[in-house]
Amino acid sequence: MSSQLVANHRENAEIYNGDALCEQKTLQLLDEISLPKGLIPLDEIVEVGYNRNSGFVWMKRNKKKEHRFRRIGRQVSYDTEVTAFVENRRMKRLTGVKSKELLFWVSISDIYIDDPDSGKITFGNPTGISRSFPVSAFDLEVEGDGQKKKKEGE
Repeated sequence: MSSQLVANHRENAEIYNGDALCEQKTLQLLDEISLPKGLIPLDEIVEVGYNRNSGFVWMKRNKKKEHRFRRIGRQVSYDTEVTAFVENRRMKRLTGVKSKELLFWVSISDIYIDDPDSGKITFGNPTGISRSFPVSAFDLEVEGDGQKKKKEGE
């Protein structure tokens, strides 16, 4: 279904390919919509698209990616294709992202910051259940010298 959404929104979209450019454009998008820059693992993204007219965004990877947000102790899975409709401080109708809760993977359908002064970011699932965490838990991870964490082999 998400591939069909991408096809429907490709016309008039900004489309970027290549790991370095996709990383840069993903960071720009997260900054533009005022969400933390560490929300999406940046490695191995092969295509990013953004249709500003509809607010539709997609990211493609060659393979699924699991990432652990150490500051909150959560494992998150990103499918080969992640899609969402974005607006300021919000990603809605999100597809391709799941969080591990106890023994089960739970789909994440909404990510938003209602009140920036609260310092909280909320993740909702399709059943209406949500959970909030500190926004700082999703800051871009840095190594000891202050540089962005490098991928293995660089």
